[in-house]
Amino acid sequence: MDYLPLFLDIRGQRCLVVGGGEAAARKITQLLEAGARVTCIAPGLCPAVRELAEAGAVSHVASRFMPEYLQDAHLAVAATGDAAVNQQVSEAAKAMRIPVNVVDAPRLCTFVMPAAVETSAVPVPGPHGTRFGAGADEVTERGVVHLVGAGPGNPDLLTLRAVRVMQQADVVVYDSLIGEGILDLVRRDAERIYVGKRCNRHSMSQEEINKLLVRLGSAGKRVVRLKGGDPFLFGRGGEEIEALSSCGVAFEVVPGITAASGCAGYAGIPLTHRDHARSCVFVTGHLKDGTVNLDWEALARPQQTVVVYMGLGSMPEICRQLVRHGLPAATPAAAVQSATTDGQRVVTGTLQTLPDLVAAVGLASPALLIVGEVVKLHRRFAWYSPGPRAQAVPSASGAPQDPQALDPAVLQLMQRHTT
Repeated sequence: MDYLPLFLDIRGQRCLVVGGGEAAARKITQLLEAGARVTCIAPGLCPAVRELAEAGAVSHVASRFMPEYLQDAHLAVAATGDAAVNQQVSEAAKAMRIPVNVVDAPRLCTFVMPAAVETSAVPVPGPHGTRFGAGADEVTERGVVHLVGAGPGNPDLLTLRAVRVMQQADVVVYDSLIGEGILDLVRRDAERIYVGKRCNRHSMSQEEINKLLVRLGSAGKRVVRLKGGDPFLFGRGGEEIEALSSCGVAFEVVPGITAASGCAGYAGIPLTHRDHARSCVFVTGHLKDGTVNLDWEALARPQQTVVVYMGLGSMPEICRQLVRHGLPAATPAAAVQSATTDGQRVVTGTLQTLPDLVAAVGLASPALLIVGEVVKLHRRFAWYSPGPRAQAVPSASGAPQDPQALDPAVLQLMQRHTT
């Protein structure tokens, strides 16, 4: 371990940033967010820093660095782009026993700042033993693309491996379901490219995304392809690594917690249970040609949990077909929106009642449908309460957990279905 993990309280403390460019702007932003009083030493300023200075958020000294500027500084950051000046700042700060951070030069630092290029001083092993990252002696020249599963939405559910490669990326190519909390963990210097695809709204086709990943990897970039859930579960990760492999671009798959596991875990619905479900099936409710033509007979089996991804829009048809092919209309079913996040909402009912209940509360994507006897356990096992909206949910038995929180239209529907 090259650095001892510590957290500094710099609220109200004077912190010195030497440099006025984009790198300095990123450091200044971090310091301001932590409550510091920032002084910027630079002959000129980039627009972002100039705007902060003009607003009075930053004190600007239009001068080259001199050691006396470090007097009374709580910490120092060197971000000039000039290696000689950065080294001078580092040496002067160390001589005065002031913590110092130097952009892109971990060996000159006495502390590192999160979500930046120097965050991981420990080299990260890459595909086939390649080592890359800040502080590494070997840096891949071919480039590498990491297909990273961002999980169901809660940043705390990212894997350690995912965070490591995110903080060392040159470029991040991300989808629409990636929350800001997750993107905040990406290296601040990384280029960000949005390629989100929502129903009937594609910012970039899958073929274009494949070509983009190949081009970036072939250019020697460290690329993170950030995908919601797990890349290999309805994430089209297989198509992307097929394109990378065919063009000789190195890649790595970083698995993530798939939406089914996140939804079920945070909704208190075990996907399998010895008394209720001996198997679990994942299907997508949004097929390539826009139809919902599934193997209904296989899905409508007893003692089985069915999880439907991207099935909110086709939920009435899904429920109707499952009943038509043998499941009782009273089979418990649940829809979970924005699982694991502050916006999580859980609506439970049966195959007969769920579509109306979901429509009444205005549930929206991203949402998953869970069908099976295990849904009955939600009322007993629900443990996560993100906010008032999450309490406004009908239980599997048809009785609301909190009747006062329910929408009147939902109460009316429930009374109609339970009388």
